[in-house]
Amino acid sequence: MSKLPGNAGVSVLGDKSLEFYRDPVRFCRQRVENHRSRVFQCRILNRPTAFICSVQGMRELLCEKSNLFLKDPTDLMTNMYGDTVITTNGEEACLLRLSLSSLFTGSCLKSSNDYITSVCERCLKDLSISGQPQCVYSAFKRLGTELVLGLFLNVRAEEQPELFQDISQLCTLHWHGLISAPVSLKVPLWSSGYSTALDARDKLMDIIKDKLENDKQGFVGSLGSLPLPDSSSASQHLLLFISALIPKALASLLTSFTLALSGDQQTRHRLLEDPDYLRLVLLEVQRLWPPFIGGRRIADKDSTLAGFHVPKDYGAIYISHSVHRDPEVFQQPDDFLPERWSGRNAGQEHFLCSFGNGPRNCIGTKLTDVFLKEACMYLLTHYDWCLDPPSQDLEYKWLPVSRPANTPTVSFTQLDQTPSDRSNDTS
Repeated sequence: MSKLPGNAGVSVLGDKSLEFYRDPVRFCRQRVENHRSRVFQCRILNRPTAFICSVQGMRELLCEKSNLFLKDPTDLMTNMYGDTVITTNGEEACLLRLSLSSLFTGSCLKSSNDYITSVCERCLKDLSISGQPQCVYSAFKRLGTELVLGLFLNVRAEEQPELFQDISQLCTLHWHGLISAPVSLKVPLWSSGYSTALDARDKLMDIIKDKLENDKQGFVGSLGSLPLPDSSSASQHLLLFISALIPKALASLLTSFTLALSGDQQTRHRLLEDPDYLRLVLLEVQRLWPPFIGGRRIADKDSTLAGFHVPKDYGAIYISHSVHRDPEVFQQPDDFLPERWSGRNAGQEHFLCSFGNGPRNCIGTKLTDVFLKEACMYLLTHYDWCLDPPSQDLEYKWLPVSRPANTPTVSFTQLDQTPSDRSNDTS
């Protein structure tokens, strides 16, 4: 057992949170190089914290020792969403996951397919119609918003446009509570971002509770009938499922997919001829451009990670960007090489942690996979695309959700359809 490299600093003065949040990738890269270790310590959020940038450390933290490293009960997610499957610990978390898992698998998952197809058609069919470059992140975020509000709340943009718009705006305001200082302050004509987010949460909860009481169809009806621990649990989870977090994550991955294949007709043609190759491409997109920078836990007792001692009450943060570029596991870690997933890294999808890992990974991963494949296949089937203008700054920002700092623009050109395709479209 070795001491963690680095320095945990002194209270307050030694805190490095600001430096980390400014550029988490640079922050970790510099320390990995300086300490010659992919596990190190620093003071973040005024707590001594182990940073995990290796596959081995991540797997120990999230899988093998997940019972020793717990969710932080004071985390902003708890304040903004309440006690949900992603904020609770121990037996409560296990029971919630067991109850909710049926909504994201089997027949419930299959029943979502038609709606996912219709959303992709409605939101993506006009990408080329204006003849102007498209701000792809915004287009994909709208797509993700239609998906989650339609699937989880039975609010569909084409049927209830005003309600859809109201909820979308409230979700955006609520989201700002996660990226604002947790200070609730109101004065005449002004409210803090956190206070505004709490007000938006209350309005969303009123809409959600009304839905749960009066709408017995689809996901809302299924959720309302589950054996959950208390009367507020269903509404808190529905608030989580419709949050802006999910559309932003989907938009992040679709934007990265679009940019990775921009101008690459050869790869796009291969994907049309070999849909199985799409799985490899999406794994590589997720590896290089994970939508979330990572996650945080608190050590419930003294333990070790990757051979380093982690004292009780230390924080432990896994950095997905760094884990996914661990050279011990991923050769040429900075290169876009989808073939790695059918070669050296075949069967190693569990080394990715974009949506967590282990027993606490994202409960909606399978639904996300279905949606991404459907959206990507729609793009591949209907469009050629390229960056427009061709030279753009694609440097990523990684918080709160990863995407190019300067929103990229892409031009789409409608592909010629075969006679059978045209017949299908008009039938």
